[in-house]
Amino acid sequence: MSVNILLLGNERDQISDDNEHQSLASVYLHGRANRSLIQESQPGFKVYQANVFGNIQVVLHEFPSWDILRVNLQSSQHTVSEADIIIVKYSVNAKTSYLDVKDNFVPLIRQIFSHCTVPVIVAAVGSRVNDGPPCSCPLCTSDRGISVTASEGIQLAKDLAATYMELHALNDFYVGSYFGGVLEYFIIQTLNTKTSAKCKKKKNNQVLKVKPPNLEQPERMPVLQEDPSRYESDFQGLLVHRQCADVIFCSPSLEHLLEAHRIVLCSVSDVFMVLFGGKSAHHVRDSCVSKTASDLFAIYRELSVTAQYSPVRVIVKDSLLCSCLSDILHFIYSGAHQWYLLKQQLRKRIEDPEDVARIIHTVRCILKTSGKGTDCSPSHCPEPWQFCRALGIFFNTPLLADVIFQVQDITIPAHRAVLVARCDVMAAMFSGSYVEAKSFLIPIYGISKDTFLCFLEYLYTDCCCPASILQAMSLLVCSEMYQVYRLQRLCEHYIISQLQSMPSRELATTSLSLVSLIRKAKFHNSEHLATWLLHFMAVNYLIFSQKSDFQDLSAEERDFIEMHRWPSSIYLKQLAEYRQYIHSQKYRCALM
Repeated sequence: MSVNILLLGNERDQISDDNEHQSLASVYLHGRANRSLIQESQPGFKVYQANVFGNIQVVLHEFPSWDILRVNLQSSQHTVSEADIIIVKYSVNAKTSYLDVKDNFVPLIRQIFSHCTVPVIVAAVGSRVNDGPPCSCPLCTSDRGISVTASEGIQLAKDLAATYMELHALNDFYVGSYFGGVLEYFIIQTLNTKTSAKCKKKKNNQVLKVKPPNLEQPERMPVLQEDPSRYESDFQGLLVHRQCADVIFCSPSLEHLLEAHRIVLCSVSDVFMVLFGGKSAHHVRDSCVSKTASDLFAIYRELSVTAQYSPVRVIVKDSLLCSCLSDILHFIYSGAHQWYLLKQQLRKRIEDPEDVARIIHTVRCILKTSGKGTDCSPSHCPEPWQFCRALGIFFNTPLLADVIFQVQDITIPAHRAVLVARCDVMAAMFSGSYVEAKSFLIPIYGISKDTFLCFLEYLYTDCCCPASILQAMSLLVCSEMYQVYRLQRLCEHYIISQLQSMPSRELATTSLSLVSLIRKAKFHNSEHLATWLLHFMAVNYLIFSQKSDFQDLSAEERDFIEMHRWPSSIYLKQLAEYRQYIHSQKYRCALM
């Protein structure tokens, strides 16, 4: 009785030549039985034969690359279909070998074994750890793009319903004990299936039903869901609640119509920039801008009002524009791109189609958009106005600023309307009886200037760009303080992505303390990140267990890591007992 094992992929390491004359198959078969090369009719294609457990024959067919298998695809597919066990292997330091497996071998396995189940082992070979401190030159840091992360390997195994394992070296421990024990379990499982029909009447057949070791992998790391953006809806709410409104639109008879915000209007239109003094007419290239501003609007100067940032009254000269001003403002605060909905709303208010077309043209003149898509059909809408890009121009500029933050040794100008729209804590701070509601200069304590600048940049642009993991954690603390939960999730994602992209050698030598990150994450209500970091330490147990701060973890946290690390001590104990049993004379007799 024989077992056919198929090996797909190349485990050769592009960085190290230590395994130049070694392969996963040769190291496993070394010392176990007489090994002989049966066939090498194609360059690179090898077939090994050996005996395990004394008299059980195993035949290993090895295809290091897809090109070798494709030379004679018909016979190769027959070889693949006859496999009892499949081993998919690649080097963690060779992205090309991983992609060859993912893009070519995996679809073939799915196609051939779509109606039956065959055991699959995914073996990631090689160590991402190098001796000495990491080099910071561009040539060395390029290994970020070469190395295959553990999460990529786990996902590949998950797609194939396979067992995933990392073999840091091709030696007797990793290949013989670790890989060999799992492979021999599947060999026994295959023999059990093949001999079940012949051994139904044998009472000792149940000896083959050995309880396998626990093969659960650390792919259960929590998945953090990114919160959807609320950027446009935040500014729509600003229009509805009218907090910090500094513009009052009036009819020609000075009847109060609607309230709005200078910063929002000026971000979408140079017409409002000229109207509110953000730009002078001489600095505007298009002469039509000044003419549009003077034709449509006029500033009503109240002698009794002397404050610089008091609400300004804007007279809307066009009576038809007055009647549909609420729809136009809603259109602007929604991002100024839903032209079709604007036209539908105008049709409900205005019966004459020509008047509707004239208002649409007026809005286009105010926003200075192209005349394309005049029909405003969904298929001809102009490019959406990028609200975040437009408001980002006003970030950290004194133009139209109505508040200044004092952070450490610098001052940062800002706009209350943006802060109120994007942050509930700021909205409460600038309302009611709080001292900040009437203050122009507001000191900020306990936050560095770089972190607070990054926080304000997110409020203006909806983008999060920390410079490092430590700054991302500081920004997470700031976002939790101001209850901007989406930014907190973005910081968590940034920290996770940066840690996952770090090669093992960098994880081993970095001064970054994951224990400190876990402490801060728990203290600032980021339980998902704290749990993920514990999982990450479990996956990379051999690295983090050697660090001095590992002992600073609580007993509960160390138990969690011990339970989820791979290979766990429980698994190694089961594996040792299992290997001792299958090599026992009692089991050999059962196979005869």
